[in-house]
Amino acid sequence: MLIRSLAVALVLNQKIKTTEAKAKSLKVFIEKLISKSRKITLAGSRLLMAELGRKAAQKLTKEIAPKLAERKGGYTRIIKLPPRISDGANMAIIEIIT
Repeated sequence: MLIRSLAVALVLNQKIKTTEAKAKSLKVFIEKLISKSRKITLAGSRLLMAELGRKAAQKLTKEIAPKLAERKGGYTRIIKLPPRISDGANMAIIEIIT
């Protein structure tokens, strides 16, 4: 559920700030969903709605996927940030390349 909520936030906002470990696991999850949204079928759209919810799935298929139609992969970028002050966790920004 954590990865799903991060994926929804990433699709809706195009960029989120999180820990480096979460960003790396989110990258694997979201890149598979973006690949499925590029060639949309009925089964693919239902899968996206089940994974992300209606609003995020529509934004992914209607706005993000057409921009990434030419790319063969590497839809996201992870930018490392300095560690968090409170607990020293490595932070990162993950964003969808458009």
